[in-house]
Amino acid sequence: MKIILMGPPGSGKGTQASFMASITEVNSVSSGDLFRDNLSRDTELGRMAKTYMDRGKYVPDDVTIGMVMSWIEAPENKKGFVLDGFPRTLLQAESLDDRLGAIGGIDKVILFNVPEPELIKRLAGRILCRKCQTPYHKVFSPPIKQGFCDMCDGELFQRQDDSEAVVRERLSVYTEETSPVIQRYKELGNLIEIDGSLSIEEVEQSLREALE
Repeated sequence: MKIILMGPPGSGKGTQASFMASITEVNSVSSGDLFRDNLSRDTELGRMAKTYMDRGKYVPDDVTIGMVMSWIEAPENKKGFVLDGFPRTLLQAESLDDRLGAIGGIDKVILFNVPEPELIKRLAGRILCRKCQTPYHKVFSPPIKQGFCDMCDGELFQRQDDSEAVVRERLSVYTEETSPVIQRYKELGNLIEIDGSLSIEEVEQSLREALE
């Protein structure tokens, strides 16, 4: 099985990637995983990516696709894979489809749909401990004592990129970038949409049904 998981930040696709990998008996990876791995191993692609990241620029699609294809073509991934959040742009999708054409292309693209107010509640509620970096959530997993860490009594804070204004901008950028990708897979007939606002157990059941 060759599977792509798509969805906005906070939709739960990262949580479900490992579940999908376990029930299909393949490996999963995200583009973030690949960047960290290539940087840590100081690969040629990692060094190329770093030159852009150090300047605060987006890594070009061809470098990102090179990392993805290098991972896909590794012997341990010949049975298939789960890609978490890649491709994100139309160019990435077209390049990936071209590269995978010889082995049948992508089998399923699963899109996690979650209403924007729910995404904002999920993302803008995240807080961290300044001392030990233990994560909390204002709604879903609050600390026992408001404003302080249960583990070390450190002060809790919210990262700037988790503020509501930044979250809204991230969601807007995601929609703009991925709408053409979603439309492409709809036209190809391999897109399956599921309700990502359900409980984890209900989402897992939807994923099982999608695989069938």
